[in-house]
Amino acid sequence: MTMLASNHSGQTVPTSHRLTRVLAQPWVFSIWCMSAAFGAYACMYGFRKPFTAAAYLAPPFHDGIKTWLILAQVLGYTAAKFIGIKVIAEMTAARRSRMLVVLAGVAEVAMLLFAVVPPPATFACLFLNGLALGMVFGLVLGSLEGRRMTEAFVAGLCASFIFADGFTKSAGAFLLHAGVSERWMPGCAGGLFLLPLLGFVWMLRQIPPPTPADVAARAQRVPMAAAARRAMRRRYAPGLLGITIAYLLITVLRSMRADFAPEIWAALGTKIDAAIYTRSESWVALGVLGISGLLVLVRDNDRAFFLGLGLAVAGLGLIGVCLLGQRAGLIAPFPFMVLIGLGLYVPYVLVHTTIFERLIAATRDRGNIGYLLYLADAFGYLGYVAVMVARNFFHIGGDVLTLFTLLGWLVAGGGTLSLLGAAAYFGRSRRILADALPEAPASPGPHLMGSPSPVFPIPKSPVSHV
Repeated sequence: MTMLASNHSGQTVPTSHRLTRVLAQPWVFSIWCMSAAFGAYACMYGFRKPFTAAAYLAPPFHDGIKTWLILAQVLGYTAAKFIGIKVIAEMTAARRSRMLVVLAGVAEVAMLLFAVVPPPATFACLFLNGLALGMVFGLVLGSLEGRRMTEAFVAGLCASFIFADGFTKSAGAFLLHAGVSERWMPGCAGGLFLLPLLGFVWMLRQIPPPTPADVAARAQRVPMAAAARRAMRRRYAPGLLGITIAYLLITVLRSMRADFAPEIWAALGTKIDAAIYTRSESWVALGVLGISGLLVLVRDNDRAFFLGLGLAVAGLGLIGVCLLGQRAGLIAPFPFMVLIGLGLYVPYVLVHTTIFERLIAATRDRGNIGYLLYLADAFGYLGYVAVMVARNFFHIGGDVLTLFTLLGWLVAGGGTLSLLGAAAYFGRSRRILADALPEAPASPGPHLMGSPSPVFPIPKSPVSHV
């Protein structure tokens, strides 16, 4: 039997000697972490996304209500992101697993209630579902950050929500085709993922804390109190603003592509079958996993940070190319949706896997990437809520495909400018610090955004940590 204990930092660690020996093998440990993260978050999607496979046109629903149902869930998800800025930043490792299970249980109960309560109470059910699930990503991520292999681990985690977005829609469509009603389908789909989720959460509990070598390479990760959060936000405000604006734009288009996939596929003239979501998102997941996972090979934190920003800009450029090709009739619907997905998810995932991770690693700030991600995520989903409300009240963009195309151009252009601005800010700050420390002694290891030593004293200046 495996017994569990907690170390001084509150990280749950395995005490079974056999499991400890097995996880001591680097390749086993890597597969274990990626599998646990991928599985746990993919199962979370089983409680969140299957309901979008239904049209909700039959009584007691009516035409147009699906948009409001999605909006209710996104409002809950957005509220959870704002709450998570504090909760995830302050979360200790010992509490993660318990909270994961509780939140999944609340989400499933909400979907079961969705099947039996009359409208408009159904909107409250979806709001509660989104509120419960909005902090799951940060809880899973906390077990993976601050390690030399973090990019590969988090790439696996991010691949889960690309793949699971399509897979769970396919599961919902399969249940509908099997005769399950639209009202009961979301709760039934969630039930299918409950036991697997418990198994993957158990796997997450067995992951030991970062090793001393991990800490030396990527900096120690600790919970962040309010004062620490304010200090980090002020220290990097211009650069974080640029990244957050780009992330907001990407989140809006990514969420629209996910939530209105059936309508977009239909507008492109594609006959929809239950497996099309899985096929398209599997290709996207493979591409993103390869691109983001390979950045683990770049050991220099400065170089990896700016390379991540560059690849994110390239992804946004791909969106523009796809929109031009689609307008000219040069791209068929399936490759169009795959390439648009790749262009969206490359920058979206790189923010999760590399950009914030290497920013903390390079600056040696005591904190965690959960705070930075939830700060960006909160405003990203708030932007998506604004677009959905504007579309419903003011009929912006006409049909879904027209609005999707308009937003695509906005994301490609505005996101590129925002990321270039962030890169310019951090590049300038790095040069200022390098000029201020001309005699810094060289030493091996990751750089301090311009300082060649990861432990070099930081001067008291507005750009002291950059």
